[in-house]
Amino acid sequence: MITDNQWRKLMKNLGDGETLEVAALRSGMDVKTARKFRGLGKSPCELRAESTRTWRTRKDPFEEVWEQIKSFLRNNSGIEAKTLFEYLQRENPGYFQDGQLRTFQRKIKHWRATEGPSREVFFPQVHKPGRLSQSDFTHMGSLGITIAGVFFDHLIYHFVLTYSNWETGSICFSESFEGLSEGLQKALWKLGGVPEAHQTDRLSTAVNKADNPEEFTRRYQALLSHYGIRGQKTQPASPNENGDIEQRHHRFKRALDQALMLRGSRDFTSKREYMNFLEDLFSQLNSNRKDRFMEEQSALGSLPLKQLPACTRLDLRVGPSSTIRVKHNVYSVHSRLIREKVTVKLYADYLDVWYGQKFIETMPRLRGSGKHRIQYRHIIDWLIRKPGAFENYRYRSDLFPGIRFRMAYDELKRCHTDSMANKEYLKILQLAAMENEAAVDDALRLILNKGMMMSAGTVEELLFSTRETVLATDVEIAPVALDVYDSLLEGAQVMA
Repeated sequence: MITDNQWRKLMKNLGDGETLEVAALRSGMDVKTARKFRGLGKSPCELRAESTRTWRTRKDPFEEVWEQIKSFLRNNSGIEAKTLFEYLQRENPGYFQDGQLRTFQRKIKHWRATEGPSREVFFPQVHKPGRLSQSDFTHMGSLGITIAGVFFDHLIYHFVLTYSNWETGSICFSESFEGLSEGLQKALWKLGGVPEAHQTDRLSTAVNKADNPEEFTRRYQALLSHYGIRGQKTQPASPNENGDIEQRHHRFKRALDQALMLRGSRDFTSKREYMNFLEDLFSQLNSNRKDRFMEEQSALGSLPLKQLPACTRLDLRVGPSSTIRVKHNVYSVHSRLIREKVTVKLYADYLDVWYGQKFIETMPRLRGSGKHRIQYRHIIDWLIRKPGAFENYRYRSDLFPGIRFRMAYDELKRCHTDSMANKEYLKILQLAAMENEAAVDDALRLILNKGMMMSAGTVEELLFSTRETVLATDVEIAPVALDVYDSLLEGAQVMA
């Protein structure tokens, strides 16, 4: 193909008085081609423009319905071409064929580019060291991570500095204020300083799960004020405004996925091992950002003297069922606290129960809502007195501490009436509360394996028999005979 530059060289050489053969040779084209372009007197670009077809070779199949289609597009710019094409097929049976869809899509694309509404413009921002940080929660379920073979459903609170892209994160289980507070404070103390501003999305999940949105806003502002940070929020339905953290979500999860492939397994023995793996990955990702991070660090503000407690304090009264309701979930406390007021300190992963100035106990925090956690030790003394309540107890499923307890109850139901089975099982549960749950569990194992009669008396007899029940976890190691080493040393001296 002859270029415009070749044509210009040809015409210049001809204008300087060169012969056609010499001018063609100097411009890099054949003599016949040079003669043709000399005769035409037009450049290749002009010839291509003249040859471009500007007319249709066949009738536009959408000409009759195009005005109607344009009205749809003007009223709703987000409507898809395929939706409109399916509408035309329904309204005009047999007239529009499936093979015409691509033609219709191209026609709409051209209309949008030439006559349609203007599109949103994104304005790249200049980031300055130490000025802005962003954070958000990201779900990790798609990576298929397991702990001891069990699927680990969790989120990562993800924090990034927009200038250097330095990032870190922490494991959490819900988009709650406690998760936000704990994650943000961990990030700042690991960073070793405080940026000027911190940007989040609308935090709608955390706000909606709070009993009082105004209370959430007040506490979040108190957290920012403690660190001297100015808070910023994105506009509704505008994730692009939090673009740095959104992009880091994608790249972090891709890097984690690759690291897991190299590891050869997505299973971890414990949550701690998984956390260490994440820490190593963040360190690796940040290792290539040292220069800009050094600039960032020098511009950060100072940390306060201490962290704020990353918890929500709730004052609750224990109900007659010996339970408290925390964030739409039910937890049991000891029956002696019924009708008393207790203080609950709710953290991201657990909650502490206090009565007066005395710490009572720690419980794992339930994920989601509508869940319950009933500890049988809290209520067993009264269940023994009211065994009839067990059969239809709303939270009865929580009163089977292990699979063997459930099997024991099913065996009792098979051999006794419902009333007698309930009484016997509650006595077994009382033994577990008063003595040792693991020992009772092992006694049930022996009874079930050997086909013995299932009863509280049999369990108690095994617990207090003169021959101790050997637990499955007991391991006996014979003492090491150290005199063997003495004889080896003596033999070595004789040989010397």
